[in-house]
Amino acid sequence: METVTVTELRQVPAQIFTMGSDRHYPEEGPAHRVEVDAFAIEARQVTNAQYATFVEDTGYRTVAERPLDPAEFPGAPAENLQPGSMVFVPTPGPVDLRHINQWWRWTPGASWQHPDGPGSSTAGRRDHPVVHIAHEDAQAYAGWAGRALPTEAQWEAAARGGLEHTEFTWGDHAESDEKRLANYWHGDFPWRADQGYGTTAPVASYPPNPYGLFDMAGNVWEWTDDWYAEGHAGGHSCCAPRNPRGPAVEESYDARQPQFRTPRKVIKGGSFLCADSYCRRYRPAARRPHMIDTGMSHIGFRCVSSDD
Repeated sequence: METVTVTELRQVPAQIFTMGSDRHYPEEGPAHRVEVDAFAIEARQVTNAQYATFVEDTGYRTVAERPLDPAEFPGAPAENLQPGSMVFVPTPGPVDLRHINQWWRWTPGASWQHPDGPGSSTAGRRDHPVVHIAHEDAQAYAGWAGRALPTEAQWEAAARGGLEHTEFTWGDHAESDEKRLANYWHGDFPWRADQGYGTTAPVASYPPNPYGLFDMAGNVWEWTDDWYAEGHAGGHSCCAPRNPRGPAVEESYDARQPQFRTPRKVIKGGSFLCADSYCRRYRPAARRPHMIDTGMSHIGFRCVSSDD
């Protein structure tokens, strides 16, 4: 197998910027000033080829490839205890968008090597972002590469590219038909995507932001290393916190689903499934929680330098 090196880094200068938004989804607020030291972040999302080099070098098996322990999932049907992951499957026609189980399917055998399930492969997708990656899978790669996962504040500062208060990574105006700027859902979600959309794209298929970073909007969601809380802390502080981190792990549990005691990390950036009619979260302020033990066909990552 061809050895593929890790992605080159781009420098993000030290800065104070406004993180979050008070104009969109409630979990993005309150908008508040934060300070981050200078750091370096990978220009591109980690690809299938790069992850394959890591696996070949280490023998690592992702969470989606490991057998599940029945003791950890009492009452679960046997078919749900097979190794696998959640795969996006377009619906045959328009559906009620309140029920995501209509287009997400637990698929035994799905993993980063088989992104659409058994019989699929990454052939022809070596330069696409790796998916079906749980948080520890991203951390393992980062450690192997001598890097780390970004904090939420680092990720958002990088995505904004120095453009203060703008709605998108490229400015305040939505993209035009003449100039496509990101891989998010174009067409009728979740059943009919326009040609060239509705799936991952090769990394760097769209223009970079002002820091030279590709796909900070869309393509795949990206893991950060911060635990999730429903909103930002410190929004009413007099001073901009320096290099803020998320809350304690205990705050990351989903109070609406107490039966699930799996902590959640923040994911950022949106994905190819973000549709303006459903999930306009391909903006730098957007954020979502995700259970750390679960990969999906629209979640990947990129790393930052671990040097101080």
